[in-house]
Amino acid sequence: MPRIKSAKKALRQNIKRREKNTKGKTGLRAVIKNYKKLIAAGKKEEAKKYLPEVYKKLDKSAKVNLIKKNKASRLKSRLTKLSLAPQS
Repeated sequence: MPRIKSAKKALRQNIKRREKNTKGKTGLRAVIKNYKKLIAAGKKEEAKKYLPEVYKKLDKSAKVNLIKKNKASRLKSRLTKLSLAPQS
């Protein structure tokens, strides 16, 4: 445990930031997972309606540096391809 005042504050900040980041990443993963479930279930129309919500979550995550900008772009591209791909 830290003894110095500034180290104690740094620890408090670290804990708060970690919680916030964990919550954000969990939410992002959940949205992507739900979208992929819709695709797998063959509900392409519902998935297309859900896609803007996925985009919003990805963009906000990139904006606050939860994920990198290029990763958000890559995920958006790949998820869009899923909904446009012909059903087999």
